[in-house]
Amino acid sequence: MTIVIAAGGTGGHLYPAVDLAREFLRRDPTTTVLFVGTARGLESNVLNHEGFDLALISAKPVMGKGLWGVVTGLCAMPVSLGQCLRILKVRRADLVIGVGGYTSPMMILAAALRGVVRVILEPNSSPGMANKAVGLLAHRVFLAFESAADSFDPSKVRVVGTPIRKAFLEGSHRGREKSEPFHLLVFGGSQGAKAVNTAVMGALSELMTQLPQFTATHQTGGSDHARVAGAYRLAGIESRVEAVPFLYDMPAALREADLVIARAGAMTVAELSACGKPAILIPLPSAIYDHQTKNAKVMEAAGGAVVLPQSTLTGPALARTVVGILGNPQRLQEMGAASLSMRRIDAAEAIVHECYLLMGGHHDVNHSVGAAGI
Repeated sequence: MTIVIAAGGTGGHLYPAVDLAREFLRRDPTTTVLFVGTARGLESNVLNHEGFDLALISAKPVMGKGLWGVVTGLCAMPVSLGQCLRILKVRRADLVIGVGGYTSPMMILAAALRGVVRVILEPNSSPGMANKAVGLLAHRVFLAFESAADSFDPSKVRVVGTPIRKAFLEGSHRGREKSEPFHLLVFGGSQGAKAVNTAVMGALSELMTQLPQFTATHQTGGSDHARVAGAYRLAGIESRVEAVPFLYDMPAALREADLVIARAGAMTVAELSACGKPAILIPLPSAIYDHQTKNAKVMEAAGGAVVLPQSTLTGPALARTVVGILGNPQRLQEMGAASLSMRRIDAAEAIVHECYLLMGGHHDVNHSVGAAGI
């Protein structure tokens, strides 16, 4: 069986797709998985590290790029559609999965034109335009949040959660000795976030006063690594802080954390809840449709997070929030329990099972019962 997955641009699109691909391979190791993306995003580095093949197409973003971006994005569509059609023909794809973003629509359209089974995965609480645009062409629409269901045909929708790596479920809940210093995990999404980094730097003085022995892991992003690492060095605490451009082993980083400071991408929220980690979420204000704020509010409403808007974010405000949580053990524990209560750990299994039903039993080496008409 050959599966083509259109996902890329950001970690929020890419990592759920990687986790889903691993579940297909766990189910049937003879499966061939091809990712389709562009040269613009994280695809090349991440997929090379994860061991998956990548085919590049010429798709370009349309939304949020101004008039010229709209023009160039629309002009690229016929070219990328032709590329997608050729990929599906050469690879003899049995299933196409779109995970939103600008790489997804043309691949889903190509799959519809070639009669290939096609599904989409929407990891955000508020669907993006790409998935809305191709929702009518998909046989199934898998959602992470119930709130996204109104944008699609109810007969196609399955609310399953976000696929996550099994490693997030293994040893996630470490016990902490009272004498241990608190450990912070800071990350601003797959490419880092300068605003988050700056706020943490501005919070250092108060954090060092109130939590003198704290330790941290800080994913800075490549472009801001030198500045952030230099700030820790000037503060004299570089030995207690691991400042890195990128974190490939996020499960290990989350396992060590007592509190997380992060953006609010859908994958971040899913991983936090899988590990039962309390968080301070700083949504990306420029995210299209403000979906990060909506994701963050869902976790805040459940009690697992505090949301700090970037528009009012300052170092002292962040420090007060961190100290207010870590200085109250009962609150910290309750936030962790609330975060854990949100987790969905079987999303990948549910999606794979449904896809096998759509394709028919002859693809299923494990012999799922029944098949859905498409």
